[in-house]
Amino acid sequence: MTKALEHLLDILELERIDTNIYRGFTPETRNRRVFGGQVFAQAMRAAQDTVNSERLVHSQHAYFLRPGDPSAPILYEVDAIRDGGSFTTRRVVASQRGKAIFNTEISFQILEEGLCHQAEMPNCPGPEELEDDFYRWAQVRAQLDSKAKNRASKNRPSLRPIEMRSVNPINYIDPLPRKPEQLVWIKAAGELPSDTDTNLHYAILAYASDFSLMSTSLMPHAISIMNPKLQPASLDHCIWFHDSFRADEWLLYHMDSQRSSRARGLSRGTFYSQDGRLVASTIQEGLMRLHND
Repeated sequence: MTKALEHLLDILELERIDTNIYRGFTPETRNRRVFGGQVFAQAMRAAQDTVNSERLVHSQHAYFLRPGDPSAPILYEVDAIRDGGSFTTRRVVASQRGKAIFNTEISFQILEEGLCHQAEMPNCPGPEELEDDFYRWAQVRAQLDSKAKNRASKNRPSLRPIEMRSVNPINYIDPLPRKPEQLVWIKAAGELPSDTDTNLHYAILAYASDFSLMSTSLMPHAISIMNPKLQPASLDHCIWFHDSFRADEWLLYHMDSQRSSRARGLSRGTFYSQDGRLVASTIQEGLMRLHND
């Protein structure tokens, strides 16, 4: 297991400080704000701790309200809304310095058999044929001037805890208009113990689901996420879990964007296991505000 993955597991291990109240921390970073996937996944972990382990998350719907401060702890307060015969519902509010920065509702379900169909997995090269995105990102940074390099470091969280390999990589320095669609292989950057509980695998995928979605909406406009005139931010984020998977095995993340307007872009994602099962889906709307100067 890599050091970076160990740090991610530490991030997802919250401190319980009272009944249904948890405290999470952000590792030392140069980012100006907390990575949205971190808050999304930590809120899931807080809710999971209040629910019988036989019930698994089937959906999570969240809104990002304020930028999170990486230097301050985040408090997660869980509201046990309902415990039904088949479904359990939790609401979680994350706050810093007395102000809410994030809120989410999470639904859990007992495992049931039922009708089943799915979209086919896209045909593309496998991860073993592709270059690691982290090394490509390092090469991009090396070509930037000091000001742009500093800005890039502050606006992009490290890819190290999650290994990513893009099928058709984005050109961040000199982008051209292209179809708003991406295929990226992802997995945890290291092997997890065989007895790792399903809840943790879900949280790791929830964390990873925030990578690359917004950049999909930017692709038709030839705007890079590094553009100094761009003000990007996640506005809301949802995820649904459909089938079993391991977060330390390769998953194909297929992303597309159907619409952008009014300084917002909507992007969708689906995760496929290597044997072709569609195991999870996600949708995110992001702020894509362009400033004149």
